[in-house]
Amino acid sequence: MRLSQKPRAPENEALASAESLALIPEALDALRLAITIFDRDMKLIYVNRHFNYLYRSMPARETLLGASYEDMIRLEILGGEVDAKSIPSGIEAYVARRHAQFRPGEFKPLDIQLADGRIVEIKARQTPDGGWIALWTDVTQARHTLMRFEDVTELSTDAVAFYDRADKLIACNEGYAQRVGVTSPEQLKGLTFAEIISRAVASEQFVIAPDVDFVAQRIEMRRLPAAAYTLEAKSGITYLVRDRATRDGGRAVVFTDVTDNRRTEAALDDQIAALERTKQALTRLQADSLRQANYLSDVTKKLGDVQAEAGTAKTALLRTMSHELKTPLNAIIGFADLLRVSGDALPPEKVLEYAELIHEGGHNLLRLLNQILDLTRIAGGRYDLRRERLDARQVVRDVQENFSERARAKSIAFVDGGCAPGVMVDADEGALRAMLGQLTDNAINFTPKGGAVEFMVNRSGPRVRFVVSDNGPGVAAEDLERILEPFEQVGRGTSDHQGGAGLGLTVAKALAELHGGSLAVESVANHGFTAMLELPSA
Repeated sequence: MRLSQKPRAPENEALASAESLALIPEALDALRLAITIFDRDMKLIYVNRHFNYLYRSMPARETLLGASYEDMIRLEILGGEVDAKSIPSGIEAYVARRHAQFRPGEFKPLDIQLADGRIVEIKARQTPDGGWIALWTDVTQARHTLMRFEDVTELSTDAVAFYDRADKLIACNEGYAQRVGVTSPEQLKGLTFAEIISRAVASEQFVIAPDVDFVAQRIEMRRLPAAAYTLEAKSGITYLVRDRATRDGGRAVVFTDVTDNRRTEAALDDQIAALERTKQALTRLQADSLRQANYLSDVTKKLGDVQAEAGTAKTALLRTMSHELKTPLNAIIGFADLLRVSGDALPPEKVLEYAELIHEGGHNLLRLLNQILDLTRIAGGRYDLRRERLDARQVVRDVQENFSERARAKSIAFVDGGCAPGVMVDADEGALRAMLGQLTDNAINFTPKGGAVEFMVNRSGPRVRFVVSDNGPGVAAEDLERILEPFEQVGRGTSDHQGGAGLGLTVAKALAELHGGSLAVESVANHGFTAMLELPSA
């Protein structure tokens, strides 16, 4: 006997369909972006819950239904949501600019600068019936990250550019713009690499053989994971151009002036001497890091003497570093030049070793820059916290996951010393992850192989206490107070410590105090180190 499926009753199908449709508004309200839908007359017919989270001064979303888009813009301005600097030509011009986004064929997103420092991106698309759907997204962190990248690259004497997966330029510094024949990075954003390299050729700045298809050659080279070539300018300057794939599927391009061969020769001599003295590259890098830390400590002391006349020491430090960053950058360039000049003669394992040193040095330098910039923003009162209710235990587990690979590499065990469930903390999520990341990074650095790092979370009165402990060499009692100061590294030396400028605990302490919390440390020499972070509970 053949079995057949029982037909589904029409009324059951209609009921299931109605139940599914009823879940749509609830799903849209759960999204962390605002959704608005306008009819063909630009009257609001739907808005989800997140809109009132983005614009806290706006009336409840239910009362906005039927309002025109222009009415909503004016309510934003009336409620003080919009940054006054965004309205230099008056309200009417500002409203017109916002309205211009809602035109057929217009797909470019629009950034709105809010008075509290947040940046909201609006994307608009027309519906088949002539209405419009607009998505409102808080892109503050992404835009600030891009601004930070642009600030850092402008400190470099090299020309730097980054392309996305579609080979379109997403960011570059002024040096790169000038190399390809334009005056501003804004003139290049969104153009493909082929379009930009064609502009460089058309600018006639470089010496290119007439029988060579330079554009085709450069595009073909981008099929390789990494490529390098020299380019001579008609001014007599010679550039080393390095082009390599990034981890997100894009490409990074760097122009370096190599006209003066003395730098290359000096770097080569230094590296030959270093190879003869020792085969332990890690030891050499640690010595360099220690010299750099001592140098930065001297700079900090000098800046402290000028504090009364030039503002805070951290702001002055950032101005000074615009020149002094060349010192560690030259070390990185030295390794790269060594590979370029004699890479064919080196064994593969040595090439890999140098590449790892370059990557590690660059990563440490970027981390140092980020720490200095964070301290400067905090000192200048420009670090804006976006506080929310967070599950303390979940944040700790996320941080452990981020550091799990490094811990496994040193056979370090993560121990749960008691992470109470349901403990909610009132904090900025990014800042909290940064603080716990600094404490975890510090613990792993100074814990010997085969050791353990213990995590605890509990509620202590009106505060939530996070505890990170290790069984490393610890710190002497007389050094505990100094270790929280900038550029201080005392009593924590181990053979496998990766080095650093001594800013990690300083940044964590500053962020904790910005939340109205605190960071305390305890240690006994040769008996481990404990960091206790306390933040307001939610």
